[in-house]
Amino acid sequence: MTERTLVVENALIGPDYRPSGPVAIVLEAGRIGAMTPLAAAPPGRRLLALPALADAHNHGRPISTTAFAASGKPLESWLPRLAAMPPIEARLGGLGFFGHAALGGVGAVMIHQTRTSGLVPLADEVRALEQAAGTIGIQAAYAVSVRDRNPLVYGDGEPVLSDMPGSARATIEALFKAPAVDPAAHVAMVEAIAAAVERPGFSVQFGPNGVQWCSDALLGAIAESSARTGRRVHMHLLETKYQRAWADRTFPDGIVRHLGRLGLLSPRLTLAHCVWARPEELADLAAAGVTISVNTSSNLVLKSGIAPVAAMREAGVAVALGLDNSAFDEDDDALRDLRLFKHLQAGWGYDETITPQDALGFAAGNGRRSLGLDGAGTLAPGEPADLLLLDLDRLDPDRILPIDPVQLVFTRATKAAIAALVVAGRTIVEDGRLVGTDMAAVDAEIRSRYRAGMADRAAFLAAWPELEPRLARFYRDTLGCC
Repeated sequence: MTERTLVVENALIGPDYRPSGPVAIVLEAGRIGAMTPLAAAPPGRRLLALPALADAHNHGRPISTTAFAASGKPLESWLPRLAAMPPIEARLGGLGFFGHAALGGVGAVMIHQTRTSGLVPLADEVRALEQAAGTIGIQAAYAVSVRDRNPLVYGDGEPVLSDMPGSARATIEALFKAPAVDPAAHVAMVEAIAAAVERPGFSVQFGPNGVQWCSDALLGAIAESSARTGRRVHMHLLETKYQRAWADRTFPDGIVRHLGRLGLLSPRLTLAHCVWARPEELADLAAAGVTISVNTSSNLVLKSGIAPVAAMREAGVAVALGLDNSAFDEDDDALRDLRLFKHLQAGWGYDETITPQDALGFAAGNGRRSLGLDGAGTLAPGEPADLLLLDLDRLDPDRILPIDPVQLVFTRATKAAIAALVVAGRTIVEDGRLVGTDMAAVDAEIRSRYRAGMADRAAFLAAWPELEPRLARFYRDTLGCC
C-alpha cells in the first residue's frame, strides 16, 4: 500500500471549498487518508490544492476542428463539415485527446465519440481508447454513440439536395446516410463492449446522439435497458434554436415530456447543453434527477447561445460542466473555461446567482457523478485522491495583500498555473508535462496522419461549397423561428 504526503500552503476543502490554510494531505491507496492543519506555510514552492476537474461532455477529437476549416459556423453546418476529418488510429487519437485533457486540469472526462474511426470494429476501438486513458492516467466514461435518422438535416434532406449539381449530390448522399440500427442488437452490443473494457476508472454508457437523430424505438430500447441494468445514458438536447424549432413542431406537447414517456428521464441521464430549454422543461428534468452538462465555450463558438443556468438552478437541476472539444482558446484549458462559465453565469451587479463555490461544485462534484464515478468532488478524508495543485506564485506574483485563493482561481487560473495533476493518487501531470508520455511526439504523429489522410477527402471538399449555402437556406427557411 503506497502512501505519500502533499504539503501545501492552502487548499480548497470540504463541500464549500473553503480555504484551509497550510495543510498536509496524506494520499493512501488512491484516497485521501488524512488532512492535518499545519502551524505555518511550508518552505519552498507555494501550492494551492483543489479537486481535479471533471469534463462532463466531450467527443474525443485529438485536434481542433479549426484545422479542417470548421470554425465560425453554426452547429448545423459545423457538424457536416466534420466529414473533412479523415480517420486515424484510435489509440493514437486517444493519447492526444486524453493527454491534452489532463494537461488542461481534467482528471475525469466523458468521451461521447459521435465520429468513430471505422478502421476497426467498435469494440476494438473502445478497447484502444481505454488503453490510451490508462497510459495517460486519466479516468473516463465512454458513451457508445448511435443514431438512425436525419443524417444531414433535421428532417427530409431532399430540399437541400434537390438542386445540387450531380457529382456534389452523389458525394453528399454517399457520406450522409441514416444507418440501419436494430435497437435490441445495439443494446446487446453496448453491454458486450462494457463487459470487455470496463474497469475502475473507465466505464461505458449509452450514448444516443439526440432525439432528432434517434427513433423512438431506439431511444425506448435504451431507456428500458438503462432502467434494468442501471447503465447511465448520455445525450444531447436542445443545443440550438433550430433544434428547439424542430422539437416544437415534432412534439407539440413537449420534447421533455416525450422523453419521459419513453422512460429516459431518470438520475441516470445526463443531457448535454439544454441551451434552449424552457422553465417548465427544466422543472421536469429536475424532478427526474437528470444532470445537465453546460458547455459554455462550445455554445459560444458555434453560435448556439448561453445556457439558462440561473433557471436550471432555480428549478433544482444538477449542473455539470463540459468542454465539448471546444475550449475557448482551443487549448483544452478547463480552468479558463471554468472562469468563463462563472463570469457569464454569476449574475449582474450585486445579484449573484452563481458563486465561485457553486461553479467548483459543478465542475468537480456533479461532473464526477455524471461520469458514474464515486466521490463528491471535494478534498476530504476518504475522498478519491484526485487533486489539482496550482502554483500560487503564478496566481499571485504580487503578494501585496492576502488574497482569498478562490478569487485567485476565478480571476487568474489557467493551465499554465498547474504544478501537478494527481488522479487516484498518481501524479500524471507535472509542470506542463505529462508523466511518461511525450505529447510533442504524439501531436506530431497525429498531425502527420491527418495530413496524409486528406487526399481521401477531396470529393467532399469539392462538394462543400455547394452544400454549405443550401444548409443555411434550409434552416433559415424551414426552422428559422422558435
